[in-house]
Amino acid sequence: MNISKHSTSTLSPVEAYIRALREGRLMYQHCACGQSWLPPRFECPQCLRSAWSWREASGTARLVSWVVYNVAYDEAFKNKLPYNVAIVELDEGVRLISNIVGTPDGDGLVADMRLALVLEREGDHVMARFKRAEDLEMS
Repeated sequence: MNISKHSTSTLSPVEAYIRALREGRLMYQHCACGQSWLPPRFECPQCLRSAWSWREASGTARLVSWVVYNVAYDEAFKNKLPYNVAIVELDEGVRLISNIVGTPDGDGLVADMRLALVLEREGDHVMARFKRAEDLEMS
């Protein structure tokens, strides 16, 4: 799928993002004004122009912050306890909300630690999650 420019695609930004994940790529949007972002949207959050294109993330990032949930505030998460929710900053500067896999209780997580992208299938969806980079080096 070619999603280099949104004007050539009949897919919405969200549809194009999801398709790229299914193809094994994490994409983010970049505007002519220099702003980059996720989650996908039709216009730049900085200048509100639609002069943007897709870029592929390198898959490396750093951990900005996280929280561990031990209570399911939604029935859908009842069997996933504990789980973490993290703010991750891609090396390209884009921040997104994700999970750090391999440590649901947050054990061993440290601010600014290096992370690596892991695409995980969950039902019909592919989720962009991250692993501690040191875990990948040891395997």
